[in-house]
Amino acid sequence: MQFDAFMTEIHQLLPSERIISDEFRRFAFSTDASFYRMLPRLVVLADNESEISALLLLAARYEVPMTFRAAGTSLSGQAVSDSVLVMLTDNWSGLRIEPLGELIHLQPGVIGAAANKALGVYGRKIGPDPASIQACKVGGIVANNASGMCCGTRHNSYHTLKGLRLILADGALLDTRDSDSVERFRATHSDLLVGIGQLRDQLLADDPLVQRVRHKYRLKNTTGYGLNALLDYSDPIDILAHLMVGSEGTLGFIAEVSLATVEDHAHRASAMVAFANLQHCAEAVALLKTVNVDAVELLDARSLRAVQHMPGLPAFSHTLPDKGGVLLIDVRGVDLATLQANISQVEAALAPVAVLANTGFSTDQHLIDGYWQIRKGTFPAVGAVRPVGTTVIIEDVAFPIDRLAEGVDRLQQLFDRFNYSEAIIFGHALEGNLHFVFTQAFDRPDEIARYRDFMAAVTQMVAIDLSGSLKAEHGTGRNMAPFVELEWGEDAFGLMKQIKALLDPSTILNPGVIINDDPDAHIQHLKTLPPADEIIDSCIECGFCEPVCPSKSLSLTPRQRIAVYREMARKQLVQEPIPAEWDAQFQHLAVDTCAATGLCEVRCPVGINTGSLVLKIRAKNNQPYRWLAQGLARHYAALAGLTRSALWLASGTQRILGAARLEAWSGAVRGWTGQRTPLWLATTPGRAKPIYARNERVDPGASNTIVYWASCVSQSMGKSITDDRQSIPTAVRSVLKKAQLHVVYPQPTRGLCCGQPFHAKGHGAVAQRMMNEVLDALWEVSGGGRYPVLSDTSPCSLQLRDQALQRGIHLYDSSEFIDKFLLNRLHIDPVTERVAVHVTCSTQKQGLEKSMQRVVKHLAPNWVQPEGIACCGFAGDKGFRQPELNASALKTLAPQVSDCAFGVSTSRTCEIGLSKHSGLTYYSLFEVLDKQSKTFPELNTQT
Repeated sequence: MQFDAFMTEIHQLLPSERIISDEFRRFAFSTDASFYRMLPRLVVLADNESEISALLLLAARYEVPMTFRAAGTSLSGQAVSDSVLVMLTDNWSGLRIEPLGELIHLQPGVIGAAANKALGVYGRKIGPDPASIQACKVGGIVANNASGMCCGTRHNSYHTLKGLRLILADGALLDTRDSDSVERFRATHSDLLVGIGQLRDQLLADDPLVQRVRHKYRLKNTTGYGLNALLDYSDPIDILAHLMVGSEGTLGFIAEVSLATVEDHAHRASAMVAFANLQHCAEAVALLKTVNVDAVELLDARSLRAVQHMPGLPAFSHTLPDKGGVLLIDVRGVDLATLQANISQVEAALAPVAVLANTGFSTDQHLIDGYWQIRKGTFPAVGAVRPVGTTVIIEDVAFPIDRLAEGVDRLQQLFDRFNYSEAIIFGHALEGNLHFVFTQAFDRPDEIARYRDFMAAVTQMVAIDLSGSLKAEHGTGRNMAPFVELEWGEDAFGLMKQIKALLDPSTILNPGVIINDDPDAHIQHLKTLPPADEIIDSCIECGFCEPVCPSKSLSLTPRQRIAVYREMARKQLVQEPIPAEWDAQFQHLAVDTCAATGLCEVRCPVGINTGSLVLKIRAKNNQPYRWLAQGLARHYAALAGLTRSALWLASGTQRILGAARLEAWSGAVRGWTGQRTPLWLATTPGRAKPIYARNERVDPGASNTIVYWASCVSQSMGKSITDDRQSIPTAVRSVLKKAQLHVVYPQPTRGLCCGQPFHAKGHGAVAQRMMNEVLDALWEVSGGGRYPVLSDTSPCSLQLRDQALQRGIHLYDSSEFIDKFLLNRLHIDPVTERVAVHVTCSTQKQGLEKSMQRVVKHLAPNWVQPEGIACCGFAGDKGFRQPELNASALKTLAPQVSDCAFGVSTSRTCEIGLSKHSGLTYYSLFEVLDKQSKTFPELNTQT
């Protein structure tokens, strides 16, 4: 390996910002969802196919191994490296759908759920449906041949592949969908294609091996290379394309893939059926395979006990025998008649089996969602309660259906034998595919030995005794590489080694994955999870949080913040010095550029809010300034007045200099001061007139009284000289007047603040005192919770919501209030133009996204919610102090809303950044409602 020479040429190929060589970021970026840790010598971000080709040529020339990674949600160690880790920029997220939606072309950076959302208008989806589909990317889905609950083998990547664009180890590009590309490849790589043909002939000449391959692929199987490609196809081009599926980056780079899509029927029903023992479960599964059923999930008694706290769990689950199990059955149909016919088939199929209890099929979407949340909650249920310092491991095997009950029973015996009392079993029963989850420490030799011996027993039982698959859908990785030959036998394994040698002769592509001669490879480079902080100790580093993080393309993600924080805690624990540059980088990349809005908590399977950890760190850092925070809070009305004066002064300056020139001057000052001063944006509003209102006497029996609490932001920020906006309180009061609602205000109307600005900087005690002042005022003016309270700013609503509810105060955010109290009191003339909608992270955390969408449908039926923007990153005043965070979070916004007339949201500060980076004016929901509504001629005043 000539790494120094490789590094020299890399710097000539890529810009420095996409070459990561410092240890801090290399460690952060090394983290994936597996229980392995390898520190890459270099991390590079590739932006296009030309760069991938050049990287591969350099890697071959200097014998430098490299590993490709998409989302890093794989579980078997196939996406870690101690050499060069190649990650993708955001420039790999292209997708194109053919007419009728029956075929989709996807680049490797597209998130699986985004592909399905795009296909939703056609009533279709991609075949693979892994549990990580909200986070995993197409590159990983195809490279691992991932499947899932409904997909089985019929709809996995291998069987839905219609073509792909790939780059081989020598840098050559082949597009199997393009006849010209194929012909060029046949001319330039004839030896390679001849070699593939010879491998096929070699297999066909060995009839026992042919029969073994066919038998193995009757089950789900992702162990080793897809030898079925040598049987299913005769053209070496087709064989090569299908060998890439499930090859885990060891044979080439998948630059684009074309997949046939499958129907996604809207009509659906689910049921949970209990059995006294797993033999009865297996009998039921065999019968269910003969009828139209979409998914059958098995949960053993231990897994149900692990989720007994979850809502919607049937009562019979609490008394299930220790050897019992439950099948969660999902049935769908193109229409209600077909659905009912399929349900009848399932019920008839189950009739011969001894059923212990049955919920019956339900078409209630809320109940169905509850059942499937229970199923999805099994894995994190173990992860959330595991002992601190241990990791959670999920293994993935498949048994022939007629050996399924025996397989479950023998797994449970192994759990007892090796003292894994917490282990649970669940899985995709129709395919005999089971997952088992257990916790494991890797910080002591005896614990590593226990895991080694357990896995030796498991692999023997699954692969040899019961003729099953050691990896059904999670990929071989490093985890199962030492056991590929055990499962497949010497001859089949020899074919796999020849495939690797033919396509990667220099062994530069992900060495150690799939093909590995080290019998102990699965117990090397094990990841330890030392205790760091109770807020994040339950993190399993799955990466589900990453797609919604606004700093994901700028600095670090929640998973990466946790990983480096854990490593720093480990260093302290063993008294290992922490480099000074680590402290500085952690402060900037992990703390300063974190929006701390906590949207990661919504996606986290164990409910971790990484923002809470960041706020805790900020509290420690800002302790010397506590006196200042306390002083500002005591005189908050005066501070709000100064803010309005500053906005007025800036507006005047804008009128003289122009908005763009003032922003440029502000940016120059920010540069001169080393980023210590805030950036003034051209879309920053001028001042608003605060509310001055005394409350009239309220009839206690009046049904049309509401409380309006205008946030300090709404009362401070008015219109900008660059837009035609009005202040939010002006719009709200106009709408409430049209709705003929009697409005009262918390007193005093000025100076009340929810404390969010202080909370965001770690001054929790100060923020709590300010919240108490607001809640006291709302309690009094609402008549002890009698009248509903309207809060006009989503972050403020979120800040107060839980504590308001505890006090009996019914506080509603903007969209929720409009949905519940105003739509039936106003005549709305909808906007005809296309409108961009931003659902704030605060709205999402309150569970109000559907409410927001319902309101928008009334106001603007032709609306769009941009993809990939969950949080705008403005985060209070961070859009001024860390404007690069807002810019990074919204970098894909403008092209997605270019055909929109304007935008709408529910947070005044978010709207500043949204307007800046979209080229549109974003209005508050109430402003649009005011413009498009009028009083009903005969208003029903019943609220």
